[in-house]
Amino acid sequence: MPKKRIPAAIRRQVFARAKGYCEYCLTPETFSLESFCVEHIMPITLGGTDALDNLALSCHGCNWAKSVKTHGEDPVSRNIAPLFNPRQHTWSEHFSWKEEPTHVLGLTPTGRATVEALKLNRKNLVNLRLAMFVLGEHPLR
Repeated sequence: MPKKRIPAAIRRQVFARAKGYCEYCLTPETFSLESFCVEHIMPITLGGTDALDNLALSCHGCNWAKSVKTHGEDPVSRNIAPLFNPRQHTWSEHFSWKEEPTHVLGLTPTGRATVEALKLNRKNLVNLRLAMFVLGEHPLR
């Protein structure tokens, strides 16, 4: 069965709500070579819907890494934790920037599991954050 596209009006609402930033890694779409995705927080295959409260703006790297995952392993406790949900969680409660503003630090089991599962410190993203910091465009500012 072909995948149903999210209507353009809904895509615009998701983009506006996220202010053009990936809701997981905080990369702005203006620094991406590709348009961002509208991602299902709870995948359709697991019972999620196309409702606005189940959609997030995501860069391709985060969307690919997340795939259909809803949980991941907390590398500290080794327990399974829910992944960050932009509709239910606040980014700053689960993540912060390490001293060098190129790396995301998970503060909670959910934050740590999400950093690992979505590879929030992947090499190209770390390099991009450094460039954004030098240009004064880093989301930290």
